[in-house]
Amino acid sequence: MNLPEGKKVYFASDNHLGAPTNKKSFPREQKFVRWLDQVKEDAAAIFLLGDLFDFWFEYKTVVPKGFTRTLGKLAEITDAGIPVYFFVGNHDLWMDDYFEQELNIPVYHSPKEFTFNNSTFLVGHGDGLGPGDLGYKRMKKVFTNSFSKWLFRWLHPDIGVRLGQYLSVKNKLISGDEDVVFLGEENEWLVQYCKRKLETKHRDHFVFGHRHLPMEIALNETSKYTNLGDWIHYYTYGVFDGKEMILKTFEKE
Repeated sequence: MNLPEGKKVYFASDNHLGAPTNKKSFPREQKFVRWLDQVKEDAAAIFLLGDLFDFWFEYKTVVPKGFTRTLGKLAEITDAGIPVYFFVGNHDLWMDDYFEQELNIPVYHSPKEFTFNNSTFLVGHGDGLGPGDLGYKRMKKVFTNSFSKWLFRWLHPDIGVRLGQYLSVKNKLISGDEDVVFLGEENEWLVQYCKRKLETKHRDHFVFGHRHLPMEIALNETSKYTNLGDWIHYYTYGVFDGKEMILKTFEKE
């Protein structure tokens, strides 16, 4: 994609709407909708890199209620012809075709490469990538197994959604009650993942979420890793103006 003059590409991740409760996350949702309303004015594309919801599961005819303002604003944006891309996170990995059918938003379950103005991007949520975290990687295989999803669908939505929401907010990091800290490049699994990717193919930018910590790290002289932070503590987002990729903070500029 060649960006038209004055147009930009926006990236956001880890809103965790619904955590710890819908009522308590509502001000964060309102803030996110204001951000969407602002960036649509000069957006060539918007990337949402997962964990938009703290829990999401699609039954054949049912999705979790709530988040009407977010979904409505996304519909307005795509109806206006602005493409939105969604990458599932570890909390909304059970997303199926609802976004594609209702909002015209393609949904990706693994990192994908894009090119803007001859700059290459590898984009994804970031969970389960790189060395380590073997316990989660095994758990993810169970969660994404078709038989596991089939079993969960046998739970009535009132039970299944409530159970999923309860288990999601049990994690202190996800509920926003605990800060994360930078571990150093050698211990940041996504940094190691990006460096390994560079061994086989050059990319200018690697953009991920998941860590809940805003980061911009030079991988070499021409490649950069950006972690988008979150919309619990930081309200940070990424923007590429056709030449430079930077992190910004919403309503603190």
